[in-house]
Amino acid sequence: MAAEKKWILREPGDPYKVAKLTQQLSIDPTLSNLLVQRGVYTFEDARCFFRPQLENLYDPFLMKDMDKAVERISKAINGSEKILVYGDYDVDGTTAVALMYSFLSKLSNNVDYYIPDRYNEGYGISYQGIEYAKNSGVSLIIALDCGIKATEKIAHAKSLGIDFIICDHHLPGDTIPAAIAVLDPMRPNCDYPFSDLSGAGVGFKLIQAYSKVYNLPFEDLEAYLDLVAVSIAADIVPVVDENRILAFYGLKRLNQKPRKGLKHIIKLSGLENHPIAIDDIVFRIGPRINAAGRMESGKTAVDLLTSETDDVAMEIAEVINSVNNDRKSVDRVITQEAITMATEDKDFSQKKATVLYNPGWHKGVVGIVASRLVESFYRPTIVLTQSNRFVTGSARSIPGFDLYQGVEACSDLLETFGGHMYAAGLTMKEENYPIFKQRFEEYVAKNIDESIMTPQVDIDAKLNFKQITPKFFRILKQFQPFGPGNMSPVFLTENVYDNGNSRAVGSDREHVRLELIQEDEPYRPIPGIAFHQSEHFDYIQGGNPFDICYSIAENYYRGVANIQLRVKDIKEREIDFL
Repeated sequence: MAAEKKWILREPGDPYKVAKLTQQLSIDPTLSNLLVQRGVYTFEDARCFFRPQLENLYDPFLMKDMDKAVERISKAINGSEKILVYGDYDVDGTTAVALMYSFLSKLSNNVDYYIPDRYNEGYGISYQGIEYAKNSGVSLIIALDCGIKATEKIAHAKSLGIDFIICDHHLPGDTIPAAIAVLDPMRPNCDYPFSDLSGAGVGFKLIQAYSKVYNLPFEDLEAYLDLVAVSIAADIVPVVDENRILAFYGLKRLNQKPRKGLKHIIKLSGLENHPIAIDDIVFRIGPRINAAGRMESGKTAVDLLTSETDDVAMEIAEVINSVNNDRKSVDRVITQEAITMATEDKDFSQKKATVLYNPGWHKGVVGIVASRLVESFYRPTIVLTQSNRFVTGSARSIPGFDLYQGVEACSDLLETFGGHMYAAGLTMKEENYPIFKQRFEEYVAKNIDESIMTPQVDIDAKLNFKQITPKFFRILKQFQPFGPGNMSPVFLTENVYDNGNSRAVGSDREHVRLELIQEDEPYRPIPGIAFHQSEHFDYIQGGNPFDICYSIAENYYRGVANIQLRVKDIKEREIDFL
């Protein structure tokens, strides 16, 4: 049986602001409350929120070094220099490379791209990549989604006569690399108004700046917004401010006129007749693009995203889809092995962290497996394998615990590490693994707050079924695109019942398909789906009352859309037999 979750009901918005917005917009007060909770207080705020405008994108020249970057690219193009577009092997990196390469290829015939090998080179700028550039006659490398900490490697490239432009969005170290230009809204002394761009987002600002200087039509840049939307979704950056505008128009492009490579990935993802939202990218499109870098080469993903014919795009998309199926198979096997390894430890139930190592596990999926174990055991988790004679892997955390600090506390045992509060990567010598495991577990036990080790559901507002009208849902859909900073609202409805048609579904009957009524509105059943909550099925089927928290979505079946509740958790109510 799944662990019981805490339900946390969010504080309502300011009543005066909610009432004023309700009157101005003529909408349900619950919707007004959601807007106020998101910092939307006035009619004008609501207009900007519901109708994002591309003209409200920030001036790219507000970003430090943007003028230097544009000037150096112009010099390279005018001088017929060879340019190498370099990026990471994940979705953000490959979409950023595809964006920059596609743009520059229209201006120069001397452009190439390079994606480092996950296994032989690792993350970010590599000496092998610089060697490739030198041997290829490259004099300018534009690095995307990486480079902000590659101080020594960029100095090495400079000694070989190769200039760098860095387009990154990660936190810099103590020293900013000596590149020609370092574009990173997170760097000190950068006055750019929005710091949460994706790597492809920073790349987009660079092509926006170049287009502005050389009077290229902004409309031409809209063709790249499908790539930016995919990067925003897959990299889990906040979907607020400038990212909301970019994601809004990127999704529009993705739904109406995607590039050929994405069109065929959409088809193979089963989304061809389905309005694509951020979640569809996160769970279906992104993992397929990511699979290329996880299992084989990230270059294949760029080949797909820059394909100019349907035949080529379809051929590569099918290869990537097949690779993703292999990835899922490997992921399932390793996840089960990891769960077994964890639970066979006699002290497992007493531990506050999960640290596992198997030299035979596939390096490309250990991050996914770590995330799966967090879902299963709800504790900070590190999953490690062997690569190039080192122990290497990925770490994932739970909300409220700074994983990076825990890894950093053991840094004397590590060869390399990097990441942030909730995700990290690390490499160590094999002989250091036992003491690392012990010290990391001790650090977590000493520093974690017991109260955060129970999973929780954050609820935006209470709602009655009678409020879920076509108008309510039509306005709620306009809150999209959803994502961090603007998550799909979660509602609480109390005292609901099965109308007699609910049933257990799934290969192991692990899910519950619901037909629900509320006590004060018994003739208006609302469909819902509760994944992995079959432990409640007998209680529900018995006609007993319960509370649910859920988001409201559209379910597409044979091309027809219907409202469906996505039930996140169920709480059985105490039954009064008197």
